[in-house]
Amino acid sequence: MKKIIISLFILLFLNSNAFSAGSSSSGGDSKPKSNYDEAVKLIKSAKKNEKKGKEDKAQKKYEKALKLLVKSNKKKPNKPDTLNYLGFTSRKLGDFENGEKYYLQGLAIDPKHIGINEYLGELYVATGRHNLAIERLEVLKGCNCEEYDELKAVIAGEKVSKY
Repeated sequence: MKKIIISLFILLFLNSNAFSAGSSSSGGDSKPKSNYDEAVKLIKSAKKNEKKGKEDKAQKKYEKALKLLVKSNKKKPNKPDTLNYLGFTSRKLGDFENGEKYYLQGLAIDPKHIGINEYLGELYVATGRHNLAIERLEVLKGCNCEEYDELKAVIAGEKVSKY
């Protein structure tokens, strides 16, 4: 009887190790990134490319990011952060009309969204609507954030954004 119990114990021990080894190798941290996360990564990389003067590389990354963000927005619609980046990538690709639509859609959900207010203000400067850019600046007033300072500099012409 003692041998049977020991044998069962050994079998259970070996099986539990086999299952845990199999599960740890297949689970792990290899969780696939969302379309949104991949797009944000591309946008950050594109911004770095712009600073280095690599406009073509940046534009290609913005195009890829836009496609991923469209997919993300279809899967999980009307997230202000997604709409912010949809507006941003559209604007960076020269599509001010759709950029503005995305920003306004995001503001309808979250009127005080810091990123949307800054980027929409920059779009307004780029399209010659300074009075509307100043309205966005007023929304950011008191946020104690770098977005306020950046938009203020763009409006003043100190920091001229290409788009």
